[in-house]
Amino acid sequence: VIVKGDVDGSVEALSDALLKLSTREVQVNVIHKAVGAITESDVMLASASDAIIIGFQVRPSSQARKLAEKEEIDIRLYSIIYQATEELKTAIEGMLSPKMEEKITCNVEVREVFNITKVGNIAGCFVLDGKITRHTKIRVIRDGIVIHTGQLGSLKRFKDDVKEVTSNYECGLNIDNFNDIKIGDI
Repeated sequence: VIVKGDVDGSVEALSDALLKLSTREVQVNVIHKAVGAITESDVMLASASDAIIIGFQVRPSSQARKLAEKEEIDIRLYSIIYQATEELKTAIEGMLSPKMEEKITCNVEVREVFNITKVGNIAGCFVLDGKITRHTKIRVIRDGIVIHTGQLGSLKRFKDDVKEVTSNYECGLNIDNFNDIKIGDI
């Protein structure tokens, strides 16, 4: 297992919790643990050692994600340590294969931030790939680390409310209960 997380405390806690899952039949081995986004070198290490990558509050870079698909490396992303340990415990017990609940539907880059009175910050964005819809759950990622997980508040094209925006188009969006948006966030 390779463990990557947003802060050192999370990485240590998750590594310790995973090591405690070892049984007589199945030994959990943490071959690498570090702070930061999941990189291509993590994927290559996982490929060479036949490991899975566990990300806690971090995501893989787009190059790492493409390489993982090519190398058929399992990357599992979590926000709660308990979920990670429970899914791996179930997998170890062999009862059923853990199912992925999250699917990345799009990547959106913040290109401008507008402060609107009574509304808060509106992110002027460009949809890099995929399609964003009004009901999309979102993660704000800054420098490869998840800084907020939440719900989209509004989605607009120019001044019109829209249901969805596809890749290579610009849009404006507001995130419920979050105003710390910065240019360059994904």
